[in-house]
Amino acid sequence: MTDADWLPGTLDMLVMQTLLHGPQHGYEIARFIRAQSRGKFRVIDGALYASLHRLEREHHVASRWGHAESRKRAKFYELTPSGRRALRLEVTRWYRYVVAIARVIASKTEPTVIPIDRPAVARAPRARRSSAFPAIVK
Repeated sequence: MTDADWLPGTLDMLVMQTLLHGPQHGYEIARFIRAQSRGKFRVIDGALYASLHRLEREHHVASRWGHAESRKRAKFYELTPSGRRALRLEVTRWYRYVVAIARVIASKTEPTVIPIDRPAVARAPRARRSSAFPAIVK
């Protein structure tokens, strides 16, 4: 997925979820999300760092400079207590959203048709309708 394909807030939630495993630098965060999604989510650097900076401004993430395994200097990000609370709320909200979508997709009943009051208009006789498409207007 590209950053344009993400639902708002999804990347922030995935970043915070990743940081539950401990402090990580940006490349590790992106690699973890890609690996856990089995390659479905490819996090673009610009989107990742925008998310990390937004989470820092909201005090959900704290950062510090350190050295990566490659001995290069890197900025490490860590989830704060405020971030843990925000993540818990966002995950709850996300599950409710997913359940609601699943209910609609799994629905086997026909939708309720609500009659619309319209003024009577003289019309030519209509062709016979298929039962698969019930008339909406009387």
